[in-house]
This record gives sequence, structure tokens and C-alpha cells, in this order.
Amino acid sequence: MTAPDGARMPPEAALAMPIQSLGSGRLDTRPLRSAPVGMAWRRGFILCFTAALTVLATYQIWWLLRIGGIDVLEGLMLAVFVPLFAWIAQSFASSLAGFVLVLKRRPARLGIDPRAPLPSLAGRTALLMPTYNEDPERLLAGLQAIVESLAATGRGAHFDLFVLSDTRNPDIQQRELVAFERLRATVPQARLYYRLRADNRERKAGNIADWVRRWGGAYPQFLILDADSLMTGDTLVRLAAAMEANDDVALVQTLPVIVNGATVFARMQQFSGRMYGPVIAHGVAWWHGAESNYWGHNALIRTRAFAAHGGLPELRGTTPFRGTVLSHDFVEAALLRRGGWALHMIPTLEGSYEEGPPTLTDMLVRDRRWCQGNLQHGGVLPARGLHWVSRWHLLIGIGHYLTAPLWAMLVLVGLAIPLQHGAFAEGMTPAGYWMAIDDGRFLGVFVLTMVLLFAPKIFGFIATLASRRMRRGCGGALRGSISLLIENVLAALMAPITMYVQSRGVAEVLAGRDSGWDAQQRDDGRQTWGDLWRNYRGTTLLGVLMGIGAWLMSPVLALWMSPMIIGLVGSIPIVKLTSSRTVGLALQRVGLFATPEERAPPDVLVRAGELRGDLHLGTPDPEVETAHG
Repeated sequence: MTAPDGARMPPEAALAMPIQSLGSGRLDTRPLRSAPVGMAWRRGFILCFTAALTVLATYQIWWLLRIGGIDVLEGLMLAVFVPLFAWIAQSFASSLAGFVLVLKRRPARLGIDPRAPLPSLAGRTALLMPTYNEDPERLLAGLQAIVESLAATGRGAHFDLFVLSDTRNPDIQQRELVAFERLRATVPQARLYYRLRADNRERKAGNIADWVRRWGGAYPQFLILDADSLMTGDTLVRLAAAMEANDDVALVQTLPVIVNGATVFARMQQFSGRMYGPVIAHGVAWWHGAESNYWGHNALIRTRAFAAHGGLPELRGTTPFRGTVLSHDFVEAALLRRGGWALHMIPTLEGSYEEGPPTLTDMLVRDRRWCQGNLQHGGVLPARGLHWVSRWHLLIGIGHYLTAPLWAMLVLVGLAIPLQHGAFAEGMTPAGYWMAIDDGRFLGVFVLTMVLLFAPKIFGFIATLASRRMRRGCGGALRGSISLLIENVLAALMAPITMYVQSRGVAEVLAGRDSGWDAQQRDDGRQTWGDLWRNYRGTTLLGVLMGIGAWLMSPVLALWMSPMIIGLVGSIPIVKLTSSRTVGLALQRVGLFATPEERAPPDVLVRAGELRGDLHLGTPDPEVETAHG
């Protein structure tokens, strides 16, 4: 079934969007007026601080290994340790900068001040909602909430909304049309359009490119929404005004806040994102400057810049690097910057929301697709003319998935070296083996690593307590502390599961296995014991074998490895517990994993919840706020 475009779309306004070349091209080096001052020293601080910490820790590890010469295993350990430590050192340096900025409460860039009167607009903005086999009623309910929020600003006439469907399921196609016509009848004052693409090649990126080439000429800018995105009219108007006022800017990325979590896992994710996210986001925005990244949604884009530089080529080479660009957003950002355009992230602008996966299983399924797309960026890294910060973004995306197998390798090598020297036969733990060489150096590196690893969370917690609104929104100091403790315990239990599944995913991608293209689970999260057994029996078996092997080598070794063994052996009950809506909503009732958006929901979330019928929003408790504020 194909919907006739003429009945549900405006007249076409064609815009050329040439395919870009990765083998040729030059960086446009013209100065960007919107770039913050002092970018050289900001980036110098991040890179030099990261390098200094990494050199310090690497020297200490080299000193431990150097006695008697460095053999193959010890050389491998050193090779794995360096990038992993540099990874957490950079995260620490960036979060430290973000922590200072959050405490100082610096104003946003590009003239965006959420406290100022709402600006007027000159042009029109298109809001694009790409969809693929999503729940149409849920999707259009969220879109209606956005339309009504825009109307309340008095600037709704400056926005047109497009539902761009790639849906292949005939039943869902029919429901999309019915839901769309119902929405158009409900809000007749809004300009709403619907297009069902007959050929959904290149997935989401191709869907957007098709709109740009056929209708983009009528709109100076467009904003991409995900199926779970919600944005306030106030935020949309301020983004559009900022784009109009800064003619060198091609993209403005917001910081979407995760909302509407009902399961334990979803609530844990939204709490951690709300508590730690601002510190991390302010840090990266501080040193990324006008070379920010793009996350694929809740971002405003200048149409002519995207048309001129965002046409994605088919990648060549060997598996998994060839074919359609899957994680298109990073690549589009790199090409826009190569073309001489600025890209900014504005973490201080609120009113941008999304929903997270309800379970660890759903997150890992989504993560598997992202893994394939991000590893594919290895074929984009050599592209000509990219800004070095854009290449850094691509490397960070690749590294996000390589860290899991690297951590696993570090653990295995860290066990193999003491085993090689007979330490376990003498009743020593791996830590005991290294401390016997030099307890001061080993403890120093261990403590430094733990500090750098957990510092971003501590920074986020302190910043939360320092803000009266955030402290109240997270349930007060006591409930926030308990939530932080529970989140870290659950994260530690799930870490071995995630490490195993991500490592397996990397191996599958490198072997050429495609992740497919399926709609994401949005709400329920229910999994039967049979589902869990099919998904995690390999994880459980690995944990059992690891426990038996460690015990046979040394009971002390088994005790030392118990956190990893427990996480793997207990993967089924751990995922079952964290997938529970009952437990999640019980935690909500007692004020744990609370967020400001849950305790005092913005109007757009409330309205979307009413339209969807069952959003499970939290209710503010004045007595709790008074007691713990």
C-alpha cells in the first residue's frame, strides 16, 4: 500500500543534494563567527591533561612489568592498558571542566537565554518525524503534544510537521494513515503532512535525504525528531531564532533528557542521565566548541548546508566497513564541518526529551546496531579534509565499543601473568601478585584509576546537591544518595553482562553479521523466563565455567573474581529484576530514581501522557520536597 503524496504533502520544492566524496575534499578553514574564544587552550588543557595522566600511569605499570624483561603477555597488557586509561582520563578531564561550568552556571551560547522573552521568527521550520514500523497512535500522540505546545507560544504558524514513513508492515501503514488523518482533523490549524516512501533504501538517512531533495527548498531549517522525542514549543522557537541569528551555524544539538521510565532499568537510566548528564554535556560542549557532534535527533539543521554537504556515499572496502552508512549522524556532522559550517551543542537549553529502552536486553539490541554503525566509521576516518575534532568524534564512537573487549582482554591478561608465575598455587590473588612487586605503585595506579572512573558520577552528584531545583527534583539529598548507591550496585552487576554481549557484538560485526533494522521496544519491557534463557544462557554458562575454573586454580582467586562471576551467573535474575515495572514503580512511589521532570512534569510530557493514555508520570509530593529540599 502506498499513500498518494499529492493528497498529504505540499508542492515539491526541489533542492540539489549531491553525494559527497570521502576520497577528495578540503576543509574550509574560514573563521567561524559563532566559535567560542579560547578554543586552542581549552583543547590543549583536555589533551595535555589526559596525556599527562596516561603517561604517569603507564610509567608505573611499565616499572612493575620491567623486572626480568617484558615478555609477550606483559607487552600485551601494556598495549591494552594505555588506550583504556587514556579513555577514562579524557572522560575525567572533560567532566572536570563540565563540573566547573555547571557550578558557575554560565549562559548558553548563540544568544539562547531561556529566561529571556520568547523571540520572534522570520522563516519557516520543518519538523521531521521519520518512522519505521513504530506504534502509530503513540507516535502521533507525541506529535500532537508538540503541536499544541507550539501553538501555545503564538509562533506555531512558523512550523510545518512531516511524518516521513519508511514502514513496511501493511497493517501499521494503515494505522499510520488513520492516526494521521485523525490528528489533522484534531488540530486543523497546524500544517501537517504525511509521506510513505516506496523505496526505503539507506534507512533513516535516506528518508531524510529524500525529503531534503523533494521539499527542502521551501524551508531554511529543519529539526529531526525520533519516535520517542518530545520537545516544548518554547525550545523549538528559541532554536529556530538562534539559527536565524547565526548565519554560520549549520546544526544546533540539544541535550535530550530521558523521561517516562517505568521499569527499574529505565528509571535507573533516566536518573543517571539526569544526575551525571549535565556535567558530561557541559564538558564536551566546552572543548568541542563549534565542532560539536550530532546525535541524529532533537537537533536543528540548516537545510542548504545539509543539502550541500550531507549527501552520504556508499562506503567501499571490506566487511563491516562497506555499504550504506548506518550511524549517519557522526558522518553528517563531519561533512558539515568540512564544508565550513559551525555545529554547536547547547546543554543549558531544557525542553528536549526522549525515552530510553525499558530493559537491558532492549538496550543491548539497540547497542548492537550502533556497534555496527560506529565500527563502520573506521572506513570514514581516512576521509580527506575532515577537521581533527570530527575525526576525534569518530574515534570516540569506535572506542565506545572497543572498550568492552579491551577491558575483557585486560582482565584475562591480568590473570594470565600471575598464573604464569605460579602465584595462584601459592594462594595469592592477582592484586596480591602485583602488590608483592611494589605495593605502593600498584595501589597508586589502582586508586588513580578508580578516582578517574567514578569522578564524573561524583561531580554530577555534587552539582545536583548544589542546585536547589535539581536536589528537590531528585528526591532530596538522602533519597538522591540512596538512588546513587543503588544505581552503582546495579551497574556493577550488569557490567559483566554488558561487557560480554558488547564483545560478542564486536566479533559478530567484524565477522560480517548484519544487525538488521527493527523498530525499538518503547514501553513494556516484559520478558518471559524463556526469553531470558534464550538471550542469556551463554552468559550464564560462561559465568559458571569461569567460577569453576577459578575455584580449581585457587579458592582465593574465585573470591577475588566473584563480582564478575556473580554478574554473569546471575544474568537472568538480574535482567528479570531490572526489567520489572512493578519494582520500578515501587521505587518511584518511595522517591528513588526521581528526576525533576518526573516530580514536576512539563506540560508537553503531561499532555503526551494524557493522549497516550498510560505514561506513568510521577506526582510531586510537597511533603517530601519540604522535608528533603
